[in-house]
Amino acid sequence: MGETNQIIEEKDYILLKDFRVEIEAEQQTGFTLCFWVYLFNSNAFPATVLKQVYSENNNSSPLLVLNEKTLMLLPLTCLHNEATGPGNTALLTEVPKVSAEIEHPQYNWIHVGYEVSSDFVLLHVNGEIAGELQLSSLLNKDSMPNGLRKRTLVGISGDNNLQGYIHDAKILPSTLSIKDQYVKDPPLRLSIDESSASDIEEDNGFWNIVGGKASCRRIFSLDVVLLNAFGQTVNKELEVVASLLYAHNRSPVEKKNEEEAPLLASHDGIEFASSDQPSKLLKGRASFKLKMSKLSSKCDNRQFCIKFGISKFEGYRFLEDFSPSIRCISRSRTPRTSTIIWKKTSAVHPPNGSQSFGLDDVSYELKHNTVHEAKLSPTSKRVRLGEAKISTVDQLGEECNSLAWTANQVENGFGSSLEGRPENFEVDNAISDSESTGARDSALKSVSSRGHSVSDLTIFRYCLGGLTDRSHLLKEIATTASDEEISGFANQVSLYSGCSHHRHQIKMAKRLIDDGTKAWNLISQNNLQVQWESAVFEIEEQFMKIACCTTRSLTLQDFKLLRKIAGCEDYMAQENFEKMWCWLYPVAFTLSSDWINAMWNSTSPKWIEGFITKEEAELSLQGPRGLQEPGTFILRFPTSRSWPHPDAGSLIVTYVGCDYTLHHRLLCLDNVFSSGVREMNVKVKPLQDLLLAEPELSRLGRIIRRH
Repeated sequence: MGETNQIIEEKDYILLKDFRVEIEAEQQTGFTLCFWVYLFNSNAFPATVLKQVYSENNNSSPLLVLNEKTLMLLPLTCLHNEATGPGNTALLTEVPKVSAEIEHPQYNWIHVGYEVSSDFVLLHVNGEIAGELQLSSLLNKDSMPNGLRKRTLVGISGDNNLQGYIHDAKILPSTLSIKDQYVKDPPLRLSIDESSASDIEEDNGFWNIVGGKASCRRIFSLDVVLLNAFGQTVNKELEVVASLLYAHNRSPVEKKNEEEAPLLASHDGIEFASSDQPSKLLKGRASFKLKMSKLSSKCDNRQFCIKFGISKFEGYRFLEDFSPSIRCISRSRTPRTSTIIWKKTSAVHPPNGSQSFGLDDVSYELKHNTVHEAKLSPTSKRVRLGEAKISTVDQLGEECNSLAWTANQVENGFGSSLEGRPENFEVDNAISDSESTGARDSALKSVSSRGHSVSDLTIFRYCLGGLTDRSHLLKEIATTASDEEISGFANQVSLYSGCSHHRHQIKMAKRLIDDGTKAWNLISQNNLQVQWESAVFEIEEQFMKIACCTTRSLTLQDFKLLRKIAGCEDYMAQENFEKMWCWLYPVAFTLSSDWINAMWNSTSPKWIEGFITKEEAELSLQGPRGLQEPGTFILRFPTSRSWPHPDAGSLIVTYVGCDYTLHHRLLCLDNVFSSGVREMNVKVKPLQDLLLAEPELSRLGRIIRRH
């Protein structure tokens, strides 16, 4: 997507304060003006963006004004007899104008266009007509003497500290389409891809990162992408550099004397000052592996942020992006087994002589009664059933890291209850610590002997890589490997990583990619982007087909969440579709199981009410006097887990515990999808029966959306 192997031309982006354009408009034919504008730093409203100056009397008045989330256009005519400088905000309430509401008017590119004729003014925002003002009743015959009126449009900088850039400003005949200009040459922006972040703990909008001295600090990684205004990646030969700033004033964190650089970039195991080791954009994406040497506690407990920018374009705000505020903490302040601050209230005691792992055995309480989704942790601990000890294992890559129940209620020896596993703990029945090395070698040889074309190097790259790396690898493998080879690859990854849940995501890769490609081709019809509203019908059809659902369709609330996951607004590009598809497909695949499908189709009671966020689930469990009764629960799909994450498509139980705090636990559905269970035609008890049999769950809650 986008242009390849070209640099960015500085002349394409004009500072708002330097923008000037002269217009000579004929009253009979009118004209069209369109441009992209990027605004930032305004701290008071209203703020004038452009003013118009009439050459005949040198009077000026506001033309384009931003008032918080409202963009106002004052018609390009002689309506302002009492003229006035742009600072006269009272004028905005006295003269006719066209207004449009914009959700995020600052730090975003907005395409503005308007058509001027003798009878009307049309305001266009992002290719769509946003407002109209009829002028025939407001103008008199002397409004534009001699059929011509000459004006100069001037950008304003410093009005309430407003700053900005203009891109691709054009004066066109009114016969040309503004919408065609909107899609022709979109501007660029740099953005952090937070979905690629690894080894970063998110806490109420802050990032907690373990740093400090060399023996303690940890690598964290994330990607930065170069996008156009439509969210499509753009390939440019540029380098991105990362630097550490203080969050409160965005001033650089200085290196003192012989100290290490505050932010370090890791490359081939060697640490460099981040300023000396930029990352090249490859297909619009730059990957960073970073470490922090500065602790917040050593800097008056100040918070940091990381600035990413293109070195050749210093100061171009749209080619910069900033991380959330960061607390850099030492290792001793966070347990390595979990990236969430948990308070352990009881020890782990596996029941004797049983293969169940009851809820009463492990109980965790969040400090301050807050609840967070589990984040990725590269190092985890595993609890092996039937053992009293907990062994530390260095896991390779993201592990299943939700407090979970394993749905193991399968007759004929498959277990007797829902199994629970604590945060970042892996249930491992394959090989115990007591087993010999020979047994493990035998298992490895057994998998290897089945034959597969995927190299050991690829297997270990997958185990060690982040979600983005794994996604790219699976896309490459799925195009050439057979189903049998992919199955062998899935088994080896599960064995080497110690996490069986990778198997399910790898095995679905080929169909996920093939079905997604076909779906996008049907939706896009070879266009770079499509309207969201026109895509929802095909998305719903594909979902119902994969989920084997004929009676229940998606709701407006479901599509609202899908749109949020896709990260698009009115228009959807292929990259937006792929983000949405990587979340939706595993969910639909889960629902295709008879075990879950019946719950999805159930209307009384409605066991799964739809696609909801963690926040909506928590709010729904709030009663008029606080939390609802203990045992009240809601089933939901985690919105932060997308393919190929091991937990993608899983169900989470959000419930009120006996301690009157909210808990989130993930259901492990391994046995539902295992080929052994299907081949044996083993009867699986209904999931709703298993849930209600749990001592901490007593009744199903209802979703209440507060708008």
